[in-house]
Amino acid sequence: MLSKQQLNSYWMPFTANRDYKEAPRVVASASGMYYRDQQGREILDGTAGLWCVPLGHSHPTIVKAVQEAIATLDYAPAFQMGHPAAFELAEQLIEYSGHKFGQVFYTNSGSEAVDTALKMVLAYHRARGESQRTRFISRERGYHGVGFGGMSIGGLPANRKQFGTLLAGVDYLPHTHNLEKNAFTRGLPDYGTHLADELERLVALHDASTIAAVIVEPLAGSAGVILPSKGYLKRLRELCDKHGILLIFDEVITGFGRMATPFASDFFDVRPDLMTTAKGLTNGVVPMGAVFSHQKIYDTLLDSPAGIEFFHGYTYSGHPLACAAGLASLKVFKEEKVLEHAQSMTAYWEDALHSLKGLPHVIDLRNVGLIAAIELESIPGKVGARAMAVYKKAFAEGVLIRTTGDIIAMSPPLILEKKHIDQLFGKLTEILKVAD
Repeated sequence: MLSKQQLNSYWMPFTANRDYKEAPRVVASASGMYYRDQQGREILDGTAGLWCVPLGHSHPTIVKAVQEAIATLDYAPAFQMGHPAAFELAEQLIEYSGHKFGQVFYTNSGSEAVDTALKMVLAYHRARGESQRTRFISRERGYHGVGFGGMSIGGLPANRKQFGTLLAGVDYLPHTHNLEKNAFTRGLPDYGTHLADELERLVALHDASTIAAVIVEPLAGSAGVILPSKGYLKRLRELCDKHGILLIFDEVITGFGRMATPFASDFFDVRPDLMTTAKGLTNGVVPMGAVFSHQKIYDTLLDSPAGIEFFHGYTYSGHPLACAAGLASLKVFKEEKVLEHAQSMTAYWEDALHSLKGLPHVIDLRNVGLIAAIELESIPGKVGARAMAVYKKAFAEGVLIRTTGDIIAMSPPLILEKKHIDQLFGKLTEILKVAD
């Protein structure tokens, strides 16, 4: 068991530290679909860690690849040097994307991937002689990491309010969440496509010649699984093309199979100019992010004067261990037909979720791919308290979920079987029936 001093020494991220340390939730090991606590009790992982373990925990192919990598090349500088795995992984990622992109730039997290993409956009427009294009358009309730760039463009005020003035020149599209019109929809809702046309209002307000890019999550995960309507993202693509604005998809959550396709861009059949990824890229084993770039962006920057064309990078870009984990993950996706299996589970997953309709305090159920959300009616004056109580009860009874406000979000490893779906939703049914 952890001592009080050990608990106190660790300042935990995105955690109510005082509350947590009164009754710690600690996992000590993991394999397949389950975590285990220090007493060996199994906890079904209903969230793939933090959306980042699509292939299940401790997959032997990935474990072996990382073990071999650390014994071969523990580190290699990323500046003016390279190592084989970094180039091999980039080539395979481009292939995995269906060759919709030309290059991959490595980062260490989704937050770094977002900040990198923003810098790529600014550098691209400057190289084209349009350096006045500096404004970014994001979306309310969007989450784009915790770097100063990502915080600035994010649409979650709680992520910004402690930190003062951030990047200037940011505006927001309205979010797509509408309980009145879309509650209890199975899959993508019909209502809301017109919200993409709000970009025209922002273009009229700011002038298209000042707008560098629009950045959105195809599906807003951290805000509580907020879905776009059918046709929304296609319309956004059309408007960006019309006004010479780049489109960035933040696929840190939706990438690598979460929607039973390689990326959400495949699911929606919309190609962005830049795409940020992380999490499932290495199955969460070694931190890594990546920005996928359209060929035109790379070519434009390389057409600049001799020297370093893009003055940006990280000490750990393309780390050998991360590359080994990424290559092994792609191998597992292919050889074990993970996407095909995930697709075969989506209908059963949807039915299990919507069986919760009518339970106390449940005001919405929504899903797409292997993602689901249960929205609960808030206790007056105590937003988030009801969902947090469910979260704590579920963990105590062997199920891990995730909450945002009073929204319960679920995104299990893609290897789940029907018995895991039954366990997850069966336990939640029991808890919600008696929830205060």
